[in-house]
Parts: sequence; C-alpha cells; structure tokens
Amino acid sequence: MSTATEPKRHAANLSAETLVVSAGRPERLADSAVNPPIVLTSTFLGTGATRDGDRVYGRYSNPTWEPFEEALGALENAELPALVYSSGLAAVIAALSLIPAGGTLVMPRHSYQGSLLLAAEDAQNGRISVRTVDIANTAEVIEALDGAAMLWLESPTNPMLEVADIEALSAAAHAAGAIVVADNTFSTPLVTRPLDLGADVVVHSVTKYLSGHSDVVLGAAVTSDPELRAQLLTYRSLHGAVGGPFEVWLALRGLRTLALRVERSMATAMDLARRLQEHPRVENVRYPGLPGDPGHARAATQMNGFGSILCIEVAGGAAAADAVTEKVNLWLPATSLGGVESLIERRRRQPAEPVSVPENLLRLSVGIENVEDLWNDLEQALAR
Repeated sequence: MSTATEPKRHAANLSAETLVVSAGRPERLADSAVNPPIVLTSTFLGTGATRDGDRVYGRYSNPTWEPFEEALGALENAELPALVYSSGLAAVIAALSLIPAGGTLVMPRHSYQGSLLLAAEDAQNGRISVRTVDIANTAEVIEALDGAAMLWLESPTNPMLEVADIEALSAAAHAAGAIVVADNTFSTPLVTRPLDLGADVVVHSVTKYLSGHSDVVLGAAVTSDPELRAQLLTYRSLHGAVGGPFEVWLALRGLRTLALRVERSMATAMDLARRLQEHPRVENVRYPGLPGDPGHARAATQMNGFGSILCIEVAGGAAAADAVTEKVNLWLPATSLGGVESLIERRRRQPAEPVSVPENLLRLSVGIENVEDLWNDLEQALAR
C-alpha cells in the first residue's frame, strides 16, 4: 500500500544540510539497503476490489518516487510529501491548472519563459486572463491582485534577478482571495522556503539544482494543503505527467550533495560578482548579494545566502556579449542552470525572452569549479 500522503516526521532540530542526506531513506531493518531501490514496473498486483492507497498502475504511483517526494517535502518544510512530475514545465502546467476558468493570474513580467508562454497560451485560449507586473514593486503587485485567483512568484526572477517580498505579497494575495504559487528553482529550499513565507504551492524544475548533474529532466510541486495536493495529484495522474523511476532515483542521488554544491557555487558567485563589478568591459552586474543591488536588502531578510546565478551586461552590445560566449573555454555556452558545471548564455538570443531584458545581458550559472579558473576564463574572454 502506498504511503505517499503519509508524511514522515524528522527531528525538529535537523538542518536542511542534514535533511538532504537523511530524508527519504529506507526503513532500518537488518541487512536492508541504505538507498531505496529502483522499481521498474508499469502495473501492480491487486485484489480486484481497489482500496484507498492501492498503487494499481504506474501512472498513479511508484515506490521509487516516494523517497524523493518525502525528502523534498521535508526540505520545503511542508506538511505533506512533494509530487514529482515529468518535467519542471509539467509541474508549472499542473500549478496553473489550479486557476478556475475565467480566473486572473498575476505573474512577474520576468519569469521562466515556459511559465510566461503557458500563461499567454491559456489567456489566448480564453481560459484565464493574465496581468504581468514588476514583482519587486510591492505596491504595483498588490494593486494588480484585485479580483485575481492566483499570484505567481519568482524570487529572484529569471533572468533579471529581481527580489519579491514573498511574505508581504503572499499576505496580500490571500487577503484578495488568491492562492500563491512560488517557483523556487533558482533558490532551492536551502536558500528560500516560500511555504514558510506564506506561499501555498512551490514548484521546482528538478532538472536544475535538486538533481544537479544536467542528466535528468523532472519537476516537482510541494504544498501543505491536502486539497491542493489532491488536485495536483489528480492532474498528474490524468495527464500522464509522470517521471520515470530511474530519473527520480538519479534525482534523489543528486539531492544528497545539494548542500555542498549550493554552498560552493554561492561562494564563487559572490566572489565573481565582486570582481566583475570592477571590470572595464562590464557595464552592470546583477546579483542580490552585492550591497548596491536593488534587491539586496530584501534578499538579506528572506534568503539564506544569495543564490548561484548572476548576470552581467557586457559593453559593446549583443555582438560583444555573443563574442564572450564564443571565447570562453571552461564556461559552457548552453541554456539551463544549476548543474555542477558553469554555464553562460545570452538570454535575448531566445525569441521568447521579454524585450525588457537587455540585449547584452549574459546569465551565468555558477558551478563548483575552482573560482580562479572560472575567473581567468571569463577575464580572457572579456578581454578578447
């Protein structure tokens, strides 16, 4: 019988750094495995009379999912296990399905492209209406919440790294009768816990930091609300947005080193941001950890660190920014983020990127390589 909705409690004093290692372990029995096994099956034996909690079929449940779901739920400080999806976009679609027909969605103008495109598609089809806002402007967001059904949060935003006041906006959304969904992919629960700040649902692209090795495509949603979780689970089951057991097992293995990877990459990101501020070929550095960054003060109050993503605007426009991505040797010119390797990308090369994103903006996803090697590679590319 599945225990997917029965949360396992961990000692209240366990840190997130410990939970990434300890949560989702098998029961301690003599000669039992330290790690959960991979269960490869499409169907499960039953008695013919389906009981509540029976697995029944591989689209509804798999024992391999549950340790990861338990661990992520614990990391987000949720009352219930997470739900794993076939991709981050699948988790986003499931969360957007919580908006009733005809409802209004308020979301950041700078967000993950997939979220923006899905919201726009729903609006074009007449299912919802969308209001985009500067999520860092709390007054603007609160005004836009009038009559809204959902507030979508990203903090920091992709790729402009704007910081939202999650607690204030969540309270305002609830006062307006809206639910709050927060995309926590950039921060991970080691840096920000949106549920603790008032969000109702958290979504992740597990592909990024949680799995951490650029070899898995998965997503997840987390909530402490049983009714919302039931809706998200129903959507997953009916739409077939399920992850393969092997991929979920890999994600759990990757999760075990999350704290070490985030600690290392954040320290390097801060170091690089400070150095890049002084570089003559860099017009602007966006990173919440810098005291002069517009989101610094707010980030310092709600984040445990400042993340591992930074953005620079290169002198010389789009051509100069593209040239940097072509001249680096260690940094990988590729999309995505959150892996052990450092990636660099000019965001406006993506046709769907908002025009408010500068043409010369490079997004840097900082990995775990030696900081001096990363700096030397950036410096020579900027110089050339």
